[in-house]
Amino acid sequence: MTLNRKMLWEEKLEGFSAWTHVLKRGTELRLTALAEGANVAAILLNADLPTERLNLPDTLKAQHTARLTAGHVLFSDMGRILCSITEDTAGWHDPLGGCDDAAAVAAKYGVLDYQTARNAWHQNPLDAFTNELAKVGLGIRDLMMNINFFSKVQVGEDGGMSFVPGNAPAGSSVELRSEMNTLCVLVNCQHPMNPSTKYEQAPVKLEVLQVDGPAADDLCRVSSPEAGRGMLLTERYFL
Repeated sequence: MTLNRKMLWEEKLEGFSAWTHVLKRGTELRLTALAEGANVAAILLNADLPTERLNLPDTLKAQHTARLTAGHVLFSDMGRILCSITEDTAGWHDPLGGCDDAAAVAAKYGVLDYQTARNAWHQNPLDAFTNELAKVGLGIRDLMMNINFFSKVQVGEDGGMSFVPGNAPAGSSVELRSEMNTLCVLVNCQHPMNPSTKYEQAPVKLEVLQVDGPAADDLCRVSSPEAGRGMLLTERYFL
């Protein structure tokens, strides 16, 4: 846990809302589920060099895991660390399930457009991601696999994946410390493997805090040799 913390910003991410922000190096983002069933899809890029982006295959392989929780770091495709997961009360966040596109949402929940339902219309996270990226001059070619915070997907011995309901009760939280200036795009949406056919999303509280950088004995630095090397590469990048 980081000792010196100063609250900088707080807001609520409502059901099917998107949020884009550059998390400055030395800040931390805390996400708190305000109801059970929350799912926040997230992508991360180097805000100063957007061709460097989150690489989930490397993140998982380097840390020998199929889930994300406290102590794990989120590697870029250049071997540096975009963010570290410093605190986590849910214990499991999904890096495998991806997100829905318009066809998947229509097939599962039906078609409901804005003209008919206004803000309750049926949106999809793939389009939401591309819309948010367009605001900063990026596009669909800049997308990558997303993390689904608060959701749990187990992988069986046969390689099959299954969604586990009830992973994150109301009040569950996860904290991401930004190790570089990280463009963070969040979409509050349902997990694509969630069996519920009711179109609804749980609100999530977002807090941005100013924090200290990782010390020599920081959990995320010492959790694995690969994480330690990633920290070193990231610190050298800012010399």
